Amino acid sequence: MNEAQTLAYVQAAAVAVDLPLDDAQAARVAVHLQRTAGMAALLDAFPLETHDEPAELFHPAPFDQPR
Repeated sequence: MNEAQTLAYVQAAAVAVDLPLDDAQAARVAVHLQRTAGMAALLDAFPLETHDEPAELFHPAPFDQPR
């Protein structure tokens, strides 16, 4: 999305969830959304092979419960 499309999306989404945003607030949200989309594009462009797997989830070791 370009900047104008992102701003239109933010304004439409704010209306959809009844979130009052003035023009300056909507513009700031749109800037952050554009930045986030840029970061996501960098991650999405990283080449992964079929043997690549996500890291395991952290599971804390069990510990004795006081009795």
